[in-house]
Amino acid sequence: MPAAVVKFGVSILESNRRAALRVSRRSCIRTLVCGLLATAALLAMDGRQASAAESYAIAMHGTPALPADFNHMPYANPDAPKGGRLVQGILGTFDSLNPLIVRGLAVQQVRGFVVESLMARGYDEAFTLYGLLAKSVETDDRRSYVTFHLDPKARFSDGRPVLAEDVLFSWALLRDKGRPNHRQYYSKVVTADAPDARTVRFDFGDAGDRELPLILGLMPILPRHAVDVATFEETSMTAPVGSGPYRVAAVKPGASVTLARNPDYWGRDLPLNRGLWNFDEIRLDFYREANGQFEAFKRGLYDFRVETEPLRWHDGYDFPAARNGEVIREAIKTGMPQPSEFLVFNTRRPVFSDIRVRQALMLLFDFEWINRNYFFGLYARAAGFFAGSELSAYGRPADDRERELLKPFAPEIPPDILDGSYRLPVSDGSGRDRATLRRALTLLSAAGYDLDGTVLRQRSTRAPLSFEILVTTRDQERIALAYARDLKRAGIGVSVRAVDTVQFDQRRLGFDFDMIQNRWDQSLSPGNEQSFYWGSEAADNQGTRNYMGAKAPAIDAMIAALLAAREHPAFVSAVRALDRTLMSGFYAIPLFNVQEQWIARWNRIQRPATTSLTGYLPETWWQRPDLQPK
Repeated sequence: MPAAVVKFGVSILESNRRAALRVSRRSCIRTLVCGLLATAALLAMDGRQASAAESYAIAMHGTPALPADFNHMPYANPDAPKGGRLVQGILGTFDSLNPLIVRGLAVQQVRGFVVESLMARGYDEAFTLYGLLAKSVETDDRRSYVTFHLDPKARFSDGRPVLAEDVLFSWALLRDKGRPNHRQYYSKVVTADAPDARTVRFDFGDAGDRELPLILGLMPILPRHAVDVATFEETSMTAPVGSGPYRVAAVKPGASVTLARNPDYWGRDLPLNRGLWNFDEIRLDFYREANGQFEAFKRGLYDFRVETEPLRWHDGYDFPAARNGEVIREAIKTGMPQPSEFLVFNTRRPVFSDIRVRQALMLLFDFEWINRNYFFGLYARAAGFFAGSELSAYGRPADDRERELLKPFAPEIPPDILDGSYRLPVSDGSGRDRATLRRALTLLSAAGYDLDGTVLRQRSTRAPLSFEILVTTRDQERIALAYARDLKRAGIGVSVRAVDTVQFDQRRLGFDFDMIQNRWDQSLSPGNEQSFYWGSEAADNQGTRNYMGAKAPAIDAMIAALLAAREHPAFVSAVRALDRTLMSGFYAIPLFNVQEQWIARWNRIQRPATTSLTGYLPETWWQRPDLQPK
């Protein structure tokens, strides 16, 4: 890297002040202009504080749980034996090794195992990052900037050092050509510069987003010398060069990817990594069909699976290896919001544009019948998107902070959702609840639909109310067919279309569906990803997770409020207010909450006695020593 400081300026364009000013390094005049612009922007920031002290970690709220001299993560076994192989079975396929772009179906494990970030999560905390490629971090009280100091030992797998120019290159590349969430997050940076070869500073101006230092800390770092910018957005089976503990060793397109430990991994002795990355080899085997995937597990063709089907968990593990203890089943309770499944309305479709139609369709979903007959009563359900945690607004009255946040949007928040008295409809469990049917038909009549014999038709056009539910697994299909039966009683025509995982993912990412089943996993520190899930801007960007097409100023305002919150109580109030706005829109039908992680593993794979706050972590597991090659 040249001795001169390299700066990237971002011009302030009208209201958003976020568009990138592309500066050519080949032009000394333009580089000088860039530097002047960056300096002017820095001087113009009102009240910017002097650099804070360097720290080994940064927490979103409060302080890191571990001291600076920690020896290992509490959920890892620092004495775990190294060696052996872990085989993971994955449902689906792939056509790319680049998980950082929109195109293609990528091998997601490349991110983390091969490509590292500046910092890494502590999985026993809501949102705390500890130094990885960056040995330390600093920011001010306003979090108007963040500076990362790179570890001099950090190396890519080809032996080249990780330098500030690689960080700036990665930021600019992903801002311009990365996935929608990267483009959204990284465009909030006003200026970025490298005071020296191993120091990088990002300034945010008045963005008012206190999560940005942590978002930048999790940015994947790519080697500038090994990336072709011109072809970056194209799918590729070329193995990426990263700085992580593994390298891509073998690829069978669509079938498997083998990751081999890098014997020269620069970070193997970091306290953060002690007890992690224990296998010499990790093989990812892909299966096109769920039943075939399970049969392969029963035969011992891969080492562990996360079970998602209650029927299978309840009675599918009665095979010899499970009976004699070779296969171990574990139900792990986490400290996270309970993952919740939903039937999602695509409100871009005219059939779901009226909220009264969505409310009526929610009434007609008979959870009590489905839970008893299909799921052995193993599930519960709650409205909202943060079930089972302090962040959930369901069943809680809004506090004064929430009410103040929601005041400008008061007409959009039903009183029962605001005061916490709203409850999901409960049927009699018969599958033929007549009272619920009457309530649904009343709502549909108000929305302009009348029964014409056995068909519900729009009053003005006489068009029947009908739609398609897209599914990809046996459980999804069973739920959809049961729901279609209940809707038929109301004169609503529903077709259930089963497709393979690849087509399902493509149609979901392209918003090419009427209704799908989906799950949004939430953390105890929701942040910028919430815009990616339900922000107005994301509704029009394919590849985001705003599958319902939500476009509501109230949602955008609550996301902004949680990003600006400084203290934990204010943060909790802002997230609950967001939960209320989402519930008020009736964008999805809550199906059930997953209260535990169901894990099955062959006993040749062992894990630490302590489980992290987030649950299972295969990177902390190891192969039983007596089974490893001598």
